[in-house]
Amino acid sequence: MRQPDFKNIVKVLKKQIPDRPTLFEFYINNKTSEILSGMHSHSEWDCPWNYEMNIKAMSMAGYDYITLHGSEFDFPHFPEGQGYPIYDEASFRAYAFMDPDKTSYKRLEECAKIMPEKMKVIVFGPGGILENIMMLVGYENMCIMMYEEPLLFKKICDEVGCRMVRYYENCLQYDCVGAIMANDDWGFKTGTMLSPADLRKYIFPYHKKIVEIAHKNDRLAILHSCGNLMDVMDDIIYDMKYDGKHSFEDNIMPVEDAYKAYGNKIAILGGIDLDFIFRQSEDSIRSRCKSLIQLTGFKGYALGTGNSIPDYIPFANFTAMVECAYPEFKNFYSHII
Repeated sequence: MRQPDFKNIVKVLKKQIPDRPTLFEFYINNKTSEILSGMHSHSEWDCPWNYEMNIKAMSMAGYDYITLHGSEFDFPHFPEGQGYPIYDEASFRAYAFMDPDKTSYKRLEECAKIMPEKMKVIVFGPGGILENIMMLVGYENMCIMMYEEPLLFKKICDEVGCRMVRYYENCLQYDCVGAIMANDDWGFKTGTMLSPADLRKYIFPYHKKIVEIAHKNDRLAILHSCGNLMDVMDDIIYDMKYDGKHSFEDNIMPVEDAYKAYGNKIAILGGIDLDFIFRQSEDSIRSRCKSLIQLTGFKGYALGTGNSIPDYIPFANFTAMVECAYPEFKNFYSHII
C-alpha cells in the first residue's frame, strides 16, 4: 500500500513536481470511505468528524492527508426555508456568535495520535465567510443591506470574518495541520455572487488575513470556491496569495483550460468535473485523467474531481480516476469490493 507523505502536496502547492503522482480531494463520502476502510461511519456527516475512518480510507486510496473541520466552531443558523437570524441592528446584537477560542480542538489532538507518520491534516472551515454571512442574513437580504445599511453589513462581515481568521489561527497551532483550506463559494455559472468590487471591500480582506496567518506559520493555503471566478483570479493569486485553487466545472472553465491559464501562477487541484465522473464510462475517465496528467506532468497539479466524491459517484468510476495516479491501487480495491 502506498504510504502517505504530505511533502508531495507541499511540492504541488509550491508549483513543483512532486516525488510521485499525487491526488487531491476535498472529501470522500461515507459510503466510499466505508468500502476503502472496512469500517462503519458513526456520523451522518461525510468528513468533519469521521477522522478515524477517514484516515484509514484516504491512506488506502493513496492520499497524503485528510481534510477535517478542526473544532465545533460554527455559525448557528435557521434550517433552510425558516428565515434568517439576522435582519436588523437589534437581531444582530441579539445573535450569539460562537467564540472560536472556546470550542474544543480535541479532534486535531486525536488525529495526531493515529495518523501515519508522514500524513497531515488539511483543515477546512465551517463554511466560508461569504457563505456564513448568507446563511445568517439571506442572499437577497444581504444585497439590500449592503446598500441600505452598509455600516450594519460591515459589522456582520467583521464578526464573521474575524472569527474565521481566529479559527484558522487556532488550528495552525497543531503540528498535525499541514495546510489550511478556506471553503467559501463566491460564484455561479456566469459570474460572482457579489460584484468584484464588493467582494474586495467586504470579503477578500479576511481571506488575505487567513493566508497571511498560514504563511506566517510556515503552512500553505488552499482556496476551495465554486463558480465563475475569472474576474477575481488576479485577486486570488496576487492579493490574497493563495497557494492552490480547487473547484472547477466544465461548463465554466474545464480544468485543462484553467491549468493552461493559471498553472504557472497558482497550483491547480482536482478538476475532473463531477458530472463527467458520474456519467462517463471508466475508460473515458481514464482517458481524460491520463491526458490531464500528460498536460501537467503533475507540476503544480494534483489529480482529483472538481469538487468532492459524493455518494452518488460509482465506486468503479472513483477507482478509474485514482488508478491513473496510483496504478497499484487496482490490486488493493479488487480485494475489498
